Amino acid sequence: MRDQLMKAVDDRTDDIVALTRDLIRFPTINPPGEAYTPCAEYLGERLKRSGFVIEYVRGEGTPGDSDRYPRTNVIARYEGKRPGETVHFNSHIDVVEAGEGWTVDPYEGVVKEGRVYGRGACDMKGGLAASVIAAEAFIATNPDFAGAIEISGTVDEESGGFGGVAYLAGKGYFSKPRVDHVIIPEPLNKDRICLGHRGVWWAEIETKGRIAHGSMPFLGDSAIRHMGAVLAAFEDELFPALDKKQTRTPVVPEGARRSTMNINSIHGGQTEDFYPGLPSPNVADTCRTVIDRRFLLEEDIGDVKREVTSILDRLKTERPKFDYSIRDMMEVLPLMTEKDEPVVKAVASGIRDIFDREPDYVISPGTYDQKHVSRIGHLFSCIAYGPGILDLAHQPDEWVGIEDMAQSAKVMAIGLGHLLGGQRN
Repeated sequence: MRDQLMKAVDDRTDDIVALTRDLIRFPTINPPGEAYTPCAEYLGERLKRSGFVIEYVRGEGTPGDSDRYPRTNVIARYEGKRPGETVHFNSHIDVVEAGEGWTVDPYEGVVKEGRVYGRGACDMKGGLAASVIAAEAFIATNPDFAGAIEISGTVDEESGGFGGVAYLAGKGYFSKPRVDHVIIPEPLNKDRICLGHRGVWWAEIETKGRIAHGSMPFLGDSAIRHMGAVLAAFEDELFPALDKKQTRTPVVPEGARRSTMNINSIHGGQTEDFYPGLPSPNVADTCRTVIDRRFLLEEDIGDVKREVTSILDRLKTERPKFDYSIRDMMEVLPLMTEKDEPVVKAVASGIRDIFDREPDYVISPGTYDQKHVSRIGHLFSCIAYGPGILDLAHQPDEWVGIEDMAQSAKVMAIGLGHLLGGQRN
């Protein structure tokens, strides 16, 4: 049976490539949420032809959802011949913008030198294609399996997943008794199992000022200069302190084993309101910055926030006229699935079989939709496993290896055999 399953995947290698290319050709750019519906419908029609029952669920009322940019998710389910557990493969269909620096068309799905190139090839349309092929190969060679297989294409993962997995988890799509195990084919390398991720806190800091004529700034109070003081304090105090914190968990890459913070954006004054016209000759009465703080399993979210607010409060006492406000935008606690969960053991067995080695167990530097599966769905038999090299995500000339996709599909198919076919590790 094992040889038949492997042959079934090999026979579908061209199909993996074609499916990946087709998915790349939908420019599902987020923001704003382009081409979500046609991409979801394409995937749904493909899985419908393979015997799956298809459901489309719009994340109504979630950030960015509108009639122009509906947050359309697709969920496909294939029922086995007998009662049993359900394995769900979840992939996000949204991608970040292409950006500059490409040597190929980012939305053509160019194939060369054993790779498929395009925005989303690695993150994560190649993983989605691999999971589809794995499921179809497993069903073809195990027609009497017990339980059910689900495959979903969900939206908005790149902006927090609120219109996708978070919305669906709130509706019960990622909870027992409907689903027992979840595999998210994020690009963490074909011989590694990702058990979880670091924590994240996004916050918007606003400094306050007083508007005045730009020729007489002494009559006003510049919020931008106040923000400059905040950034200077971060550089002198916070960033060095964060760099000293290191986790004992296997976060990859090495640099992400420390606490980090990124300044995502800065907006100040009235100039941006008049773009592309001339600047407004005013003293800025407001300045906003968004911080992206990634923290470790050993850190407490309260301490993470106090490290920032203590600097702001001190500036308020030391700097004349300094005032600020801070607004939480998103917070997600770090998480790590235990190695003895069935889904971990099943995929590990597939890695041993295909690569003749023990898998590496890693933690992702950034969050992904596992956070919603555990936090909202209360389902903890969940991992990320899929083809692709994490460092290629969001880069120009992003690619995924064809052999990597086929091998990952084999690992997933073997994992299905352990979870649904009665095999044991």
